Amino acid sequence: MTDPASVLFHPLNRIVSVERGTTVLDAVRKAGIQFESICGGKGECNKCKVIHVRGKCDAGSPLSTKGLSPYEIAHHYCRACQTRVFGDCEFVIPVESQIDSPRILLSYTIPPHHHDPAVKKYLVLHDAEPAIPLPGHRSLKLANYTGIRPQMTRTQQEHLVNAGTLQTVTVSTTAGYPDIVRIEDGDTTSSCYGIALDIGTTTVAGVLIDLGTGKVCSEASGLNLQITHGEELLTRIGVARKSEGREQLRESAVRSANEVISRLVAGANISNDAVCDVCLAGNTVMQYLFLGRDPSLLEIANTEVPRAPVTLRARDAGLHVNPDAWVYCLPAVSRFVGGDAVGDVVASGMHLSGDISLLIDLGTNGEVILGNREWLASVSCASGPAFEGAGITCGMRAMAGAVDHVTIDPVSCAVTCTTIENATSRGICGSGLIDAAAAMVAAGILDFSGRFVEGRPGVREGPDGLEFVLVPKEMTATGRDIIINRPDLLYLMDTKAAACGAVGVLLKKYRLTVRDIRHVYLAGGFGEYAGREELTRFGILPKFPQAAFHATGNGSLSGATAALLSQEKREELTRVARRMVYIDLLVDADFIEEYTAALYIPGKPEYFPD
Repeated sequence: MTDPASVLFHPLNRIVSVERGTTVLDAVRKAGIQFESICGGKGECNKCKVIHVRGKCDAGSPLSTKGLSPYEIAHHYCRACQTRVFGDCEFVIPVESQIDSPRILLSYTIPPHHHDPAVKKYLVLHDAEPAIPLPGHRSLKLANYTGIRPQMTRTQQEHLVNAGTLQTVTVSTTAGYPDIVRIEDGDTTSSCYGIALDIGTTTVAGVLIDLGTGKVCSEASGLNLQITHGEELLTRIGVARKSEGREQLRESAVRSANEVISRLVAGANISNDAVCDVCLAGNTVMQYLFLGRDPSLLEIANTEVPRAPVTLRARDAGLHVNPDAWVYCLPAVSRFVGGDAVGDVVASGMHLSGDISLLIDLGTNGEVILGNREWLASVSCASGPAFEGAGITCGMRAMAGAVDHVTIDPVSCAVTCTTIENATSRGICGSGLIDAAAAMVAAGILDFSGRFVEGRPGVREGPDGLEFVLVPKEMTATGRDIIINRPDLLYLMDTKAAACGAVGVLLKKYRLTVRDIRHVYLAGGFGEYAGREELTRFGILPKFPQAAFHATGNGSLSGATAALLSQEKREELTRVARRMVYIDLLVDADFIEEYTAALYIPGKPEYFPD
């Protein structure tokens, strides 16, 4: 075996030892650096840029510089996934490749519920009358407990019976039977804690709640460390085909969850062992990867997915909470409509209303759900990560320096932008991209087919055809223009057509018009930050003239929180999952028609009444 090579990454001053021949991207992953890699290392996205400072590697080779600009090549940029190290090296991670404090949506609601968590605490009473008979020992009784005898291990039995002090037990019914998950000395019935987690494709968010009172004690969020393996679900499924890739993704998801858990317990000043219940929501692929299951079957159209919630011990999940605690995973509907979408529905309340409602959550994957208390139907669309700023030449996550809102003067085509935290522009995030697209349509910069109109101010010829300058290089943190070019528009038009086409399929299947919809629920960051007028002007969503619009925030986290606080809500989540119809667009003939019609701006005339 050859001597390992040391790789130093600036400006983090992070050093890692790797085998010679390792790609720089794998070195970045081993170093635990949050880093852009949209395609997961396939050499397609050109987002994993690093700057070679010194050392033996193949930086500068045709493969390492393919698709980079002359400026980047002259300044020693290379693609991390296509550059291999052969000796000690140093690299700079440029500002556009860094992931720094992204804006993560923690806005959630706790749906109305009957407060009845699955985990409760009881004082242990030693009683002469048999209550919990233990062979050869005194009988035990739990104060104010009713129900069948909780299960316990022999070690727990001996501990309880031989204890000479007042004790408290924590009982969970998550597994369908009462089960003692913790024993404490003294009266600790006033402090009982659980955590709700949303494990998203890009981010992880969580809340820690006092189960006795329902009070939120702390909130925390972070990035899903799987992102260096690729942004899109299909990319991660490809990685997970091999057992070692599947284990890497599982370990990354668990580590991401544990980092959030660590911040939650620190924020509430409690021990990890005090957390005795966890409710977890995520899309179907994320749940499979978190559980270490092979997700490759989810690539096959009309694959049946079990619609029951999954439960397992925290020790088996690898979560840093009480090891005997149960983890409850919200039920999924289909291969791409998971517990996060079921949580969205329960958080919105659309399943309890007589009005016909539409719920839309467009992130890395898109889910659209139509219905009311009588029926529910769902589709999923491969919206891709464009609405999160990924896959775009100058796209970036919603973090400091991201252009988040754009206006364009319809006459002069002068651009006005705002950025997150008012920082110097680094790129453009999803909400800014939607704003820019809608503004370019209104200003006549784009025609009805999504092509640039030659001769309009700001439109120029670039290496990939016509492009439009949003922010000139002298006003950016990267020293390069922030532009939208023809490939960006093709990707955005494809994403827009997929989203609008998905809505169109549901309307067509159920013979509804846009005027029949009374409520539109916009979930996630898409609903929180994207302008509704811009969404319809560009044609991402139809116009619903009779509908009230609602931003529901992080519905996935809302659903997990509801499950944490109410056993009735757990049953409700399961009912919603089991009765929801799923239409697989991969094999649906109507989707081709709807998608094709949506490739024009704004789209079908009947979807955009004036």
